Amino acid sequence: MRDNVTTDNAYLGEGRISRLLFKFSVPCIVSLLISALYNLVDQIFIGNSELGYLGNAATGVVFPVLIVTQAFAWCFGDGTAAYISLCQGRRDGASAHKCVGGAITATLAISAALAALFGIFKKPVLSILGASDQTMGMAADYMVILLYFFPAYMLTNMLSSVIRADGSPAYSMAATSAGAVVNIILDPIFIFALKMGIEGAAWATVIGQTISFLLCAAYFFRSKTFRLKLKSFLPDFRILFNAVKLGSSTFITQTAIVVIALACNVLLAFYGKQSVYGPDIPISVISIETKVFTIIINIVVGIVLGGQPILGFNYGAAKYGRVKETYKKILTATLAVGIVSTLAVELFPRAVISVFGAGDELYFEFAEKTFRIFLSMVTLTCFVKMTSIFFQAVGQPVKAAAASLIRDLVCFVPLAFILPEFMGIDGVLYAAPIADVIAAAIAVTLSVIFFKKLNRQEKELLNKQPAGDIRPE
Repeated sequence: MRDNVTTDNAYLGEGRISRLLFKFSVPCIVSLLISALYNLVDQIFIGNSELGYLGNAATGVVFPVLIVTQAFAWCFGDGTAAYISLCQGRRDGASAHKCVGGAITATLAISAALAALFGIFKKPVLSILGASDQTMGMAADYMVILLYFFPAYMLTNMLSSVIRADGSPAYSMAATSAGAVVNIILDPIFIFALKMGIEGAAWATVIGQTISFLLCAAYFFRSKTFRLKLKSFLPDFRILFNAVKLGSSTFITQTAIVVIALACNVLLAFYGKQSVYGPDIPISVISIETKVFTIIINIVVGIVLGGQPILGFNYGAAKYGRVKETYKKILTATLAVGIVSTLAVELFPRAVISVFGAGDELYFEFAEKTFRIFLSMVTLTCFVKMTSIFFQAVGQPVKAAAASLIRDLVCFVPLAFILPEFMGIDGVLYAAPIADVIAAAIAVTLSVIFFKKLNRQEKELLNKQPAGDIRPE
């Protein structure tokens, strides 16, 4: 195809922003929700099978492993997508195919390394993640099958981001949807009809993921703004490093989920043994909470990533008025998602929890408490995550990383260890809303500083232009 920049994405600097956001964000949201559905659907069917909440606890233990793989895949995928968008705005597309090809090679290599690493240290990893004597066998059976298909899983997540940045969000959505539909169909067949239990859920998942991967791979025979060649797959480390920098906030955000899951599993198991709930009920509940939290955050991430091509193109083209307008619309949508989600978990926690299977009254007591406390400030969480990805989109990796780190690693983890000393198992839950408040205050500060600088740049740009060249955005 082309090494030079094309005019394929020039509309990003001219089209109506609300329409562009709808075009890119909706498919992106659907794609991310579908990606989350794989483990979520498994958990729903397992929770409603004879395995019950112990089966949910087993899949919950494995979930952080999947998040680690997503962290690397999205780092390369979102970083490459941001890099391509910025280059398009600057009319510099000569290195696009090198960036994409190098990211594919890196993702493939890391997927093989992670599969080998988790395979070798399977039981120690699962033990650290909170597997009990009752759940270790099921968790190991589930994870081993997933390991064999790590390359397909990671490449699907990575390629989906690139496809969206290439101007084909609908194709990305269709590819991930096809795999998810297959998973949903196969889950009840394998789990109930063939009585394969948790292994059936794993096989349904990997078959669906493989189909999504094949569809994503097929796209690159007709990509819009670049053409992959054999030399594309030889990593240009300068270009790859720049892409990784832009994707670093996504990596931090995802790995932070793992750190939080690990901290929660360890602490809830420890303090659960000292409470009436025992270790397995808290771990089962927090695994469900994590899935619901992931869905909420994925909606927000989908909105912002949908805006990423618009933000990157216009920031690169110095169309700062369109950057500010896009930000305002993304912020409004983010806050709306957060408020609706907060109302749902505060008013109807049992209805949400019941989707994942039954339990005794003690189980539901802890589950309702967890949802109402842990997710009480989820609106602020949404804002913090939005801020991080926004900075990523406009080529500000340091600010993006800072916004990602503050909430999860700097605030939540220390609080989760300190508060239980005074509040018992409830202290783990209260760490989340306190961390949300602190992180939101810092995210607001970073945003104000950025937009003050952007306004100065906009004024300087207007002052340099002859009067006849100044046109409204």
